[in-house]
Amino acid sequence: MAKVEETHHASRIAQPSISVILPAYNEEENVGQAVRSVLEVMEPITPDYEVIVVDDGSRDRTSEVVEELVGSYPQVRLVRHEVNQGYGGALNSGFQAATRELIFFTSSDNQYDVAEVKKLLPYIETADLVIGYRAHRQDPFIRRLFAWGWTTLVNLLFGYVSRDIDCAFKLFKRDILSQVRITSKGAMIDTELLVGAKRMGFGIVEVPVSHFPRLAGEQTGANIRVILRAFRDLLRFRLQLWKEAD
Repeated sequence: MAKVEETHHASRIAQPSISVILPAYNEEENVGQAVRSVLEVMEPITPDYEVIVVDDGSRDRTSEVVEELVGSYPQVRLVRHEVNQGYGGALNSGFQAATRELIFFTSSDNQYDVAEVKKLLPYIETADLVIGYRAHRQDPFIRRLFAWGWTTLVNLLFGYVSRDIDCAFKLFKRDILSQVRITSKGAMIDTELLVGAKRMGFGIVEVPVSHFPRLAGEQTGANIRVILRAFRDLLRFRLQLWKEAD
């Protein structure tokens, strides 16, 4: 079983092959800038990349904004859900659509500095997953409280997994998806990915990343239905693993 740790030095890789996934739900005010930021950052890193935006049943102009960018930038692709499936469903669609060797996903709300993917890339030669943690999380208190409770509970149930499980700034080798089972349609997806990778012995490295306040659009992660669904799925996941261990 791999030990999760933070390291401070690693060699750099030249011209990686990367699929960047941006899940989006009602992000018409943010998604255009998010995609342009990714394009600006990725161009000097590698010519071998794609940007996959998954519109998870948005009721605003999210898809229209992305379609305009698709027409101008061949690297950009749009995957659209007619009906909202949840954060996990959006990421799963992005994973299935990805064609490159590495997968990097982040949010489309511009709360992360996409340029900091350059901090993660040097570690992917020796690790299988490189995951960010928000050094100074810039979210409302109630959201930070829920996140602390969730991370604490997951680490208690499965052993240490991460200091910031749901941080939407992760880079990993696509081959992992063929060995780690992911079924969640909701907020449990990060837990399934990291716990599954840990159980399979994949190497995980944690790296601090910047986090900024949301300036446009609305957050959905603190929705009580989302939270209750996540805890229900967490219990099922823990029971399933206990059953498989018997």
